[in-house]
Amino acid sequence: MPISIYNSLTRKKEEFIPLRAPEVKIYTCGVTVYDESHIGHARSLFIFDLIRRYLKYRKFKVRFVRNITDIDDKIINRANELRVGWKEIVDKYIKSYYKDLGLLGVKKGDYEPRATENIPEMIKYIGSLIEKGYAYKAGGDVYFSVRKFKAYGSLSGQGIDQMQKGVRIEPSELKNDPLDFALWKASKENEPYWDSPFGRGRPGWHIECSVMSQKFLKCDTLDIHAGGRDLVFPHHENEIAQAEAFTGKPFAKYWVHHGLLTMDGQKMSKSLGNFVTIADFLMKYNDADLLKIFFLSAHYSHPIDYTEAKIEEAKAAKERILIFMDKAKQKKPPGLGIIPKRFKELEEIKIKFMERMDDDFNSPEALACIFEALNLGNKNINNPLFANSSAKAIRQMSGILGLSLKSPQKIKNAEDDEIRICIENRNAARRAKDYALSDKIRKELEEKGIVLEDLKDGSTSWRRKL
Repeated sequence: MPISIYNSLTRKKEEFIPLRAPEVKIYTCGVTVYDESHIGHARSLFIFDLIRRYLKYRKFKVRFVRNITDIDDKIINRANELRVGWKEIVDKYIKSYYKDLGLLGVKKGDYEPRATENIPEMIKYIGSLIEKGYAYKAGGDVYFSVRKFKAYGSLSGQGIDQMQKGVRIEPSELKNDPLDFALWKASKENEPYWDSPFGRGRPGWHIECSVMSQKFLKCDTLDIHAGGRDLVFPHHENEIAQAEAFTGKPFAKYWVHHGLLTMDGQKMSKSLGNFVTIADFLMKYNDADLLKIFFLSAHYSHPIDYTEAKIEEAKAAKERILIFMDKAKQKKPPGLGIIPKRFKELEEIKIKFMERMDDDFNSPEALACIFEALNLGNKNINNPLFANSSAKAIRQMSGILGLSLKSPQKIKNAEDDEIRICIENRNAARRAKDYALSDKIRKELEEKGIVLEDLKDGSTSWRRKL
């Protein structure tokens, strides 16, 4: 089955054909390390990790690069605000970023290059753009001449006149044209700098990604360039202009953009008090799967609105999965005979899951397949072989989607023994028809976060409430 991807460049869904299959070269814009990563960053990190994971599952050899912007106006401003060195800010938030990746269960890129470690290559790249006539020096700065690049606007679908209306011009700027953007910025007093043929300064934001993507993917044309919808213009538009002016070749074959995340219908903002960091979320819920199920419930390309009610829905969804997995675990084969019709239905669900993922990574419909398998498993729970087969299928599909299906809290063995004794006492009370005592024990366990389920065979299973 072919994979199809919506290409932001052509504005249509296309069959995914890598330039040198089975190799796939992916670059995604990473974080700027001046603050804690928030759940908007988490969506980007998770979505592109999901795409990488699925392509690997489909036997592609993926090389995945995600950069770290560790020199930028935001970093310098934050350092000045806190009266600390910019490197202190960078070191702190890179450490925080990698901690968040671990807590989310998102793998690092094959390469995660830092901008400051690749400045010599950026200087050389800028020098070549000047030689080719696409860039010019101006008072210690270097700017890219947008009108020299005739294809400018192809990704965002905006004409030059449209762009010009939205440009703000600073009185002190030395640009030849308001649309021109900085490749190199002259350093101001007390700012970090690197020596270059253009003078002391630092690279602009856009040049970092053009240089590092081609350097670490070892190619002129990427298979996939990914990022948030908010980066289409000007960041990705500028990357295309720089890279294609430098090489004379297409910069990326497929452009993949995820939709933005809002909070209760509003853009996330610290000033509005609706800013949720990854660490805040995990401190509150102690379960990255809940955030992932929330992300999976919407197609990656669509906007998504974060509310606590939706996280509660995700919690209920995971709870349903864990309840079934627990039941299936207690059904030990061999049991009743195979049910050919039911096994065929389960295989059809697994095929449908693949078809949904092949269709532009349609995670909401792929997630729905997990619950189809769950419902089928529940209907046949008394057949141990089928129950375990359903659980195995659910575990496999969940793994492809990046879900761990782990309970967020583990109960110590001593507590296990105490709970089992309480359950045995409750079952003894039920057999003696002492329903008042039976209900009292159940209530006491519920207050401790333990949920009981009486099974048809007379036994009782238990789990900790999420």
